[in-house]
Amino acid sequence: MKLVAPICAPEDVPVLAGAGADEFYCGLVPPQWQMRFGRSTLNRRMSGNLHTFGELALTVANAHALGKSVAVACNAQSYPRDRWNDLLGTLEGIAEAGADALIIGDFGLLATLAERRLPLRIHLSSVASCHNVETAALAVDLGISRLILPRHVTLAEMRKMCAELPALEVESFVLNDGCVFEEGSCHTLHLPGPLGGPICLDRFQYEYRRGDGRALSGTEAERLRANDEAWAKWLWHTFSCGFTVTPEGLPYGPCGLCAIPRLAAAGICAVKVAGRESPLERRLKSVEMVRAVLDRGGGEPQVAAFAEGLRKRPDLCRSGFMCYYREILRPPGKRALARVPKSA
Repeated sequence: MKLVAPICAPEDVPVLAGAGADEFYCGLVPPQWQMRFGRSTLNRRMSGNLHTFGELALTVANAHALGKSVAVACNAQSYPRDRWNDLLGTLEGIAEAGADALIIGDFGLLATLAERRLPLRIHLSSVASCHNVETAALAVDLGISRLILPRHVTLAEMRKMCAELPALEVESFVLNDGCVFEEGSCHTLHLPGPLGGPICLDRFQYEYRRGDGRALSGTEAERLRANDEAWAKWLWHTFSCGFTVTPEGLPYGPCGLCAIPRLAAAGICAVKVAGRESPLERRLKSVEMVRAVLDRGGGEPQVAAFAEGLRKRPDLCRSGFMCYYREILRPPGKRALARVPKSA
């Protein structure tokens, strides 16, 4: 199973490769794009991008010298008509810079690339919201080599996709950057703060009223208060526990380390560390942590115990709030972890 790591500068490559990364992915927003369209992004991230084709070529050269590959994210959900020619020119520039793959999130763009046949592998982004075999099969017909699964796909659904499409490489998230809703259906994920920020981080104060006009009972008011408290707690965990870290610098937050044996058994070929806009130290510690678990090996109980011990916060792990794959928390013969309450 390969470890896919995020980079945002050529010099990141040897550092993260030394920590155990097998593949890299990055974003690119060249000057021509910025001059014409401002900060409107090519890849769902306003920061953490490379800035020139020369910078990309150096990044690729650094990776290839170490036997590693580089995929470039161009995974906006869609692109306005007036940007289409610039977009295709950018993709051709990425190919000329020597990149190995494109990460695409728009099926219209995927269909166009199937006709153009650029010398690049195509990975379908998690932003494309591919949740089932039928959608994956369509993407395969359009030329993808790898499917990057959305965050909310279950282990059982992964097994089904891998079994029914055995020639398709499938990649899943393993660490960092949770998503409260479904990223591929969210158009406000990175709305600037002055415009309200992401809707999943709202801090509005709510006033609850009964539909029949009667006053809330003490029990009802308490249940609503507890529900809001649980929602705030889940948001905090989903957004990396306030981006806190252990004394050793290991990040807290969304995690699938305990699920690695099941991911491997399901047929997952690569696990992805998210967060290319994060500081290098955070990405480095993330890669080190995933590599330690991958190299540890063993069955589920051994891996789970080792992974839980890395950050020395069993309370965070066992709460289920940080888990990408909560099926792991289901003891034999018992119910799975209850659904996290949503706000009223």
